[in-house]
Amino acid sequence: MYLDQKAKEELFTKHGGNAKNTGSAEGQIALFTHRIEHLTQHLKKNRKDYNTERSLVMLVGKRRSLLDYLTKKDVLRYRAIVKELGLRK
Repeated sequence: MYLDQKAKEELFTKHGGNAKNTGSAEGQIALFTHRIEHLTQHLKKNRKDYNTERSLVMLVGKRRSLLDYLTKKDVLRYRAIVKELGLRK
């Protein structure tokens, strides 16, 4: 698997506050971003993998909804996570 339990805990610790806070919007956005980058690299090698392409589009939509939620909830947290992960606005 591309992401083991230890790497996930580090990801949530860095972005979500602590390793047990897997429900935070920032942690989920960081996890989705990591998965999106992984799938993008896969699709560069396997252009005709349409199932993965569909999964990628769905993940981007989920991340977009979480970012929209964070914008409504707290704009400063939104700006911080976008800057930290290097996402486009």
